[in-house]
Amino acid sequence: MSSSCANAPHRAARTDLFNPVGSFFIAPVGINHLINRRGFALKGIVAAGASVMPSSLVSEPAQGLERLPFKSEGYNFWTWRGHKIHYVEEGEGFPIVLIHGFGASAFHWRYNIPELAKKYKVYAVDLLGFGWSEKAIIDYDALVWRDQVSDFLKEVVKEPAVLVGNSLGGFTALVTAEALQDQVIGVALLNSAGQFAKGNDEIVESEESSLQKFILKPLKEIFQRVVLGFLFWQAKQPARVESVLRSVYKNTSNVDDYLVESIIRPAADPNAGEVYYRLMTGFMMSPRKYTLDRVLSKLSCPLLLLWGDLDPWVGPAKANQIKGFYPYTSVVNLQAGHCPHDEVPELVNKALMEWLSTLPSTSSLQTV
Repeated sequence: MSSSCANAPHRAARTDLFNPVGSFFIAPVGINHLINRRGFALKGIVAAGASVMPSSLVSEPAQGLERLPFKSEGYNFWTWRGHKIHYVEEGEGFPIVLIHGFGASAFHWRYNIPELAKKYKVYAVDLLGFGWSEKAIIDYDALVWRDQVSDFLKEVVKEPAVLVGNSLGGFTALVTAEALQDQVIGVALLNSAGQFAKGNDEIVESEESSLQKFILKPLKEIFQRVVLGFLFWQAKQPARVESVLRSVYKNTSNVDDYLVESIIRPAADPNAGEVYYRLMTGFMMSPRKYTLDRVLSKLSCPLLLLWGDLDPWVGPAKANQIKGFYPYTSVVNLQAGHCPHDEVPELVNKALMEWLSTLPSTSSLQTV
C-alpha cells in the first residue's frame, strides 16, 4: 500500500497502464479528465518521499501473523546507477522478489516476508522514488523500474527467481520477466496495473508547431504543476489517507497507525513534490506500447493471479481477461480489495506457498 492500495474508489474511471490503483490518495473526480486523455486515470496518487516513520508505532499483527520488525533506518541498501536503493532480505532457499505498488514500499509486505522466509530467500525492494529508496529527480517512464529490478536480479539476487508484484509492482514484474526470461521462472500478480490495447491505440507522431512548442506546451506544464501541487498537498493529509484506506480495505482492522504513518511521512522528503510531479507527468506521456497483451505475448513462465475480487478499481474481470489471453495462468480469487497481501495476508501466503511448491525450480531448493 503505501501501496497501491489506498485510492478512493472511482468505479467509473477506467484502469489504464500505470493507473496507481493502489496509491493511498485520491484526486478530486473533476480532475480525472485532465489525465485520462493520455491513458492514465488519476484515481489516487501517493506522495513519494523518504519513508521515515517513528519506531514507537504499535499495532497488533494481523490475524496473529508475525510481522516484519520496523527499522526506521531501513534494512539494506544497494547503489543502482548512482542512486540509493533500499531492500529487505530474509530467509534461505530459492529467491522470491516482492515488488510493491505505486506509492508503497517494501514494508507493505510486512505480513508476507516472515512467512515466506520460512522456506524461501525473500527480497522486498523499494522502487526508485518510493519508500527508503532515493527520491531521484529523473524523468520517470514505463521502463525505469523494469531496468532497476532487472539489475537487482543480476547484481543482488544473482540467480533465477520468482517475482511477486502488487498493482504497479505487478506490471513491473511482468515487463521484467519478459525482458529477463532466463532469470525469472515465475510471476505472481496481485491486482496488477496495466491495460490491454484497444483497436484505436495506435500512436500518431506529428511535428510540433512553434505555437505548440513555445506557447501551448509551457502553459500546459504550468497548469499541470498547479493542479498536481494541489493534489500532492491534499494527498498527504492524515484524515484523507485513513478515509481512503478504509474505503478500499474490506477488513479495516489492518488500517493501523503503522500503515497510515508509512504513507504520510514520505511526503516530508525535500524532493517529494518534484518526484510526484515527474511521476505523474511521466505516466501521462508514457507510450501505450507497454500493454498487457504485448508483454504477455512474449512471456514464457508460469503466472499466478492472486486477485482481490472486491477491488473498487481492478475487479475479477481483469484477472479473467489475463487468463483468457495467457492460458499458462492460475487464478486464486480472494474476498479482499486492491492490496490482498496486506488485507488477508494469511490467505495470500498460503496460496502463494502452494503455487511455489508446484514450480520444479523452487520446490527442489526449498529448505526444510
